[in-house]
Amino acid sequence: MKTLFITGTDTEAGKTVFTTALAAYLQKYRSQLSLGIMKPIQSGIGDREIYQRLFSLSQSESEITPLYFQAPLAPPIAAAKENKEVDLGIVWQTFTKLQQSCDFLLVEALGGLGSPVTDEFTVADLAGEWRLPTVLVVPIKLGAISQAVANVALARQCKVKLLGIILNCQQPLTPEQITDWTPIDMIESLTNIPVLGCLPYLNNPLDLDELAQAASDLELEKLFNW
Repeated sequence: MKTLFITGTDTEAGKTVFTTALAAYLQKYRSQLSLGIMKPIQSGIGDREIYQRLFSLSQSESEITPLYFQAPLAPPIAAAKENKEVDLGIVWQTFTKLQQSCDFLLVEALGGLGSPVTDEFTVADLAGEWRLPTVLVVPIKLGAISQAVANVALARQCKVKLLGIILNCQQPLTPEQITDWTPIDMIESLTNIPVLGCLPYLNNPLDLDELAQAASDLELEKLFNW
């Protein structure tokens, strides 16, 4: 089974677009293999609902999102408002069950690498301790170089197995803007992590064909070794 943990530099980096693009690609071009998608913790309405809308998954709602809180806040804060705790044991049990039942498992993180999972545990801590092969999504904007460098440094500190960086266009951009704001050679030189491609701005991020095409233009072989 192949597992990929998808994280980003912040909450709006493009993790969901990349996750759904990969899922659309796998279902279109690798349909003989079973696919699982997991959002370990979700606060407020969001990614789980998108997965359920776009894909026919043989998973229960709780298997897609083991921990769900109502308030769109950091999990330890959202949980406290409901007098609950963030029980990572539940998440781990669901994760290992899906690993055993799926050929591919895409796990979308919450927030960025530095986002809190509990009061003392970040997304980077989780990726490192659970030894998850990870890809970092970096939005193309001014400041992207700094964000990439800082997040890769955090990943190394937490011993995250970082496979590569995906750049993401959150708005229509010219080739010059993309090159100026996220120069690939510079990012790779500063981080020593390969940039595996750029997700274009998608007119309809819920169009499965458009999502699959976007993923097909990335260097996916470096993520899955196929």
